[in-house]
Amino acid sequence: MSKDIDNKYRFLIEYFSLTNPNAASELVYKNPFELLVSVVLSAQCTDKRVNMITPALFAAYPNPEEMSKASVEDIYKLIYSVSYPNNKAKHLSLMSKMLVDDFNSVVPDNIDQLQKLPGVGRKSANVILSVIYKKPAMAVDTHVFRVSNRLGIVRNSKNPLETERQLVAHFPQELIAIAHHWLILHGRYVCLARKPKCESCGLTSVCDYYIKSNKTDL
Repeated sequence: MSKDIDNKYRFLIEYFSLTNPNAASELVYKNPFELLVSVVLSAQCTDKRVNMITPALFAAYPNPEEMSKASVEDIYKLIYSVSYPNNKAKHLSLMSKMLVDDFNSVVPDNIDQLQKLPGVGRKSANVILSVIYKKPAMAVDTHVFRVSNRLGIVRNSKNPLETERQLVAHFPQELIAIAHHWLILHGRYVCLARKPKCESCGLTSVCDYYIKSNKTDL
């Protein structure tokens, strides 16, 4: 079993290194604060929608100090088209205040400190650590969780944390950050939740889901 998984990881690394060597976040940002805000807004919302909202938001509140002075209502007016805008407006208000008061307006580079920020869970914290600080952190969202389990590169994983641990244990440390983007983008555009595009996927030869589905069809 271990050898089978090792072979899968080798195949994935070779495949994505050739097909998507510069995989990166699709969120548009200029600095750590902007990425942090965008990640909070992206919870259960598409990156495309977030990118439509943030230019006006960052023009009004370009840094934690300015956003911390804004009312929740004013923030809401600029983000109302995202999912759960009421909660996210409150989170951004409290988060910016905490950044100013507790972190000298600097986005933390520590997972525990990041998770103290309102609206920031483990997945979001790992995004900041890997994208901004280039740390070997694996953010597991619904796409990463689905793709990892379908491919069979994790075993008996029932939750994102267990998936994260297995992925971090198998990907070489220097590739963990980009591997997150490989998996999330594959899930976003190829390995779709309802109807995966197996006919255009280059990973079918090592994919448990595809192999099982074809055996069932025979």
